[in-house]
Amino acid sequence: MARVGLLTGGGDCPGLNAVIRAAVRRGLIDREHTFVGFRNGWAGVLADEAEELTLAATIGILPRGGTILGTSRTNPFAEAGDGLEAIQETLARRSVDALVPIGGEDTLGVALRLHREGIPVVGVPKTIDNDLGGTDVTFGFQTAVQIVTDAIDRLHTTAESHNRVMVVEVMGRHAGWIATHAGIAGGADAILVPERPFDIEEVCAHLRSRTARGRTFSIVVVAEGATPMEGTLQTQDGGRTDAFGHPRLGGIGVTLEAEIEARTGYEARVTILGHVQRGGTPVAFDRVLGTRFGVAAIDAVSAGRFGTMVALRGTEIVGVDLEQALSAPKLLDPKLYETAELFFG
Repeated sequence: MARVGLLTGGGDCPGLNAVIRAAVRRGLIDREHTFVGFRNGWAGVLADEAEELTLAATIGILPRGGTILGTSRTNPFAEAGDGLEAIQETLARRSVDALVPIGGEDTLGVALRLHREGIPVVGVPKTIDNDLGGTDVTFGFQTAVQIVTDAIDRLHTTAESHNRVMVVEVMGRHAGWIATHAGIAGGADAILVPERPFDIEEVCAHLRSRTARGRTFSIVVVAEGATPMEGTLQTQDGGRTDAFGHPRLGGIGVTLEAEIEARTGYEARVTILGHVQRGGTPVAFDRVLGTRFGVAAIDAVSAGRFGTMVALRGTEIVGVDLEQALSAPKLLDPKLYETAELFFG
């Protein structure tokens, strides 16, 4: 029997509660483990803020968005003092035998560092951007795609009614998975992604071509991390970074709205979906995947397979080395983008 610590770090994501629920149920019923949940990600481990996780505490949370444990973007190794020492003291005080952090590249990057220091860790991948290596899909992604697709469907009607260009800014710091999947599903007329720097003049020429063919409106989907080709367009720079050194993105949609209207004369409007994509009830796929990840993580703890991350490969849940999973981001499949381009215009 082991005492297992759970935490959720980074941005909230539909399906987190499914993982927590499944892990606790697997451990308490089948493996007789006990669980402590650290509040607000790594911040809770540093401050020793935690709660007991029982079957009663996880009843009814499967369809809930967000995370019952809370989350933060705390980096234990960027804070004042020795983050490692504070974590070790908390784990000893709580008699924690193994940690199961649920998060993306930053949360799991901390987990990898702890593993190298001898702390037993099993990671669960989480990012709605779907850009984490080692797993085919991450939970939360399908929910985000559905939310964006629904928004595009609604924007089509108002765009057509007013003969407008609608610019839809979606999440995607390094990869355009959400933009491309939702753009295909929603029938977007152009999709701009981080993997392919865009030429604003080519975008505008494409919109003019649509107008010449009698199409009086357009939908442009842009990932927040999309960038113009060097020297072609000046973009906003917020200058702010998070605890892991990542710049806070957002604003490319506003830039595109102004540039498209100025260069083409077409009325343009921007919709920035932002945190709407993270919120609310997870779709069935993400509930199932989160459940499978939670069960597999506790199985890995029981088997002593530490320094690993649970992952989806094909239809199977497998374990992969954390170091391998974090070696490089999973960028957009070029063939998928080529498929999307067939429908531009």
